[in-house]
Amino acid sequence: MTPSPALPQGGGRNPYDAIVIGAGHNGLVCASYLAAKGMRVVVVERRNVVGGAAVTEEFHPGFRNSTAAYTVSLLNPRVIRDLRLAEHGLRVVERPFANFLPLLDGNFIRVGGGLEATQREVARFSARDAERLPEYYRRLETVAGVLRGLLLETPPNVGGGWPELFHAWKAARPLNSLPMESKRDVLDLFTLCAGDWLDRWFESAPIKAAFGFDSVVGNFASPYSAGSAYVLLHHVFGEVNGKSGTWGHAIGGMGAITQAMRREAEARGVEIRTGKGVARIAARDGRVTGVVLESGEEVAARCVVSNAHPQALLGLLAEHGDGDWRGAFAAYQSESATFRMNVALSELPDFTALPGKDAQPHHSSGIILAPSLAFMDRAYSSAREEGWSREPIVEMLIPSTVDYSLAPKGAHVASLFCQHFRYALPNGRSWDDERDKAAHAIIDHVTRFAPNFKRSVIARRVLSPLDLEREFGLIGGDIFHGKLTLNQLFSARPVLGYSDYRMPLGNLYLCGSGAHPGGGVTGAPGFNAAREILRDRRRGRLGR
Repeated sequence: MTPSPALPQGGGRNPYDAIVIGAGHNGLVCASYLAAKGMRVVVVERRNVVGGAAVTEEFHPGFRNSTAAYTVSLLNPRVIRDLRLAEHGLRVVERPFANFLPLLDGNFIRVGGGLEATQREVARFSARDAERLPEYYRRLETVAGVLRGLLLETPPNVGGGWPELFHAWKAARPLNSLPMESKRDVLDLFTLCAGDWLDRWFESAPIKAAFGFDSVVGNFASPYSAGSAYVLLHHVFGEVNGKSGTWGHAIGGMGAITQAMRREAEARGVEIRTGKGVARIAARDGRVTGVVLESGEEVAARCVVSNAHPQALLGLLAEHGDGDWRGAFAAYQSESATFRMNVALSELPDFTALPGKDAQPHHSSGIILAPSLAFMDRAYSSAREEGWSREPIVEMLIPSTVDYSLAPKGAHVASLFCQHFRYALPNGRSWDDERDKAAHAIIDHVTRFAPNFKRSVIARRVLSPLDLEREFGLIGGDIFHGKLTLNQLFSARPVLGYSDYRMPLGNLYLCGSGAHPGGGVTGAPGFNAAREILRDRRRGRLGR
């Protein structure tokens, strides 16, 4: 690796305009937009690789896969366009079906491939549900379409005075334009449990499970927990190649996204420094002046932009006074109860419900191994008591069915995204002791649906919630940088009074998933934070 040039020291004559802490996707997005407007930007990253949780790494000789983030849908189309990601080599292919859900009785349901195809699948279980499906999609998309328009908006900042009242009115206009039916849907989707919402629409368990899975992705909750309907909605916001609500595989893994972002950032003049952990943020008279690296080196800047979890940012501000903000940030809730595992496979899973070890469309879909909402509820309940579910909720993706660069010929890699596995285990147990037990339980669970699975596993890479925190800085192992609950959304993300990406000290900003609109590989928080920083720059507020 080429040695990094020395960074400007604190008090230097020519400090950076902005230091971005963390080279995850939102940090790279924010840096790119700032550099495009002539700002001198440096990104400092603790790890030796760029990409944060969206990276592709070899975990066994010849086998590569997305390490943490593992699927594409929420990446904002404007970010894709503005950062020329396709020109930098990013290619995303759609799943042939959104989801394949095998059942333990040997049946299955596939969702996706067009409305008529899904209706045919649903009709095998309920003719009534098949008839209601178009209206369900229409109602959900109406709400998602309006809220999608708010993703690249700065939320009104509570306590900001008259300008924020106008901002609140402006933000509310799209919602006010909805018909009363849709307004009721908005209220329900923000407050109800996903189970109640789905029970209102459908009678058959398989279709409710296929849709309800989204309500527990990165969410330590039952589909019957209040507010879980919003998490379901959050996962409907996305699109792939211009098609709303679809999901896809990034060729080359999720690291292909952040490598494309890196190329654009560097083309715009952004300096990226890896292996540079930040020890603390430097400040004087209530305003940041730069950062102090773990090496002791001081780096001066007119503003500091954090892509870290909000509570990690709090730790970097330990020396800088008290205030009501400190208690609010300390109380911020983070627990997604997520366990990630990548496996190298000698052959494809041979599902009892749909036999065959040659690649078939369902192998390239999201494979949901949670056959009912009741199953998901039991997984949550057992994890609350025991720390992790012995019958977990698992989604499996096998990206090597469409991306042959990830595994040797004839072999495959699979991503296993698993719920529910609590960060804090009861009775003093440690994830360092429980990690392998949980991994075995997950493999055994998958083998219930595909009997050849266990013997096909050549190698595995396991990340418990504690590992996710250690490796990627995801406090509490929370993949979304904080729970997507009503008290941590929109004007309350991360906390009331700090929703406009400006943090408690002057010239300090938040650009990560702990800011609106929340988690997932979206790029939206980075885009929004850059807009606010540039607005402050135009007003002459940076560096004062």
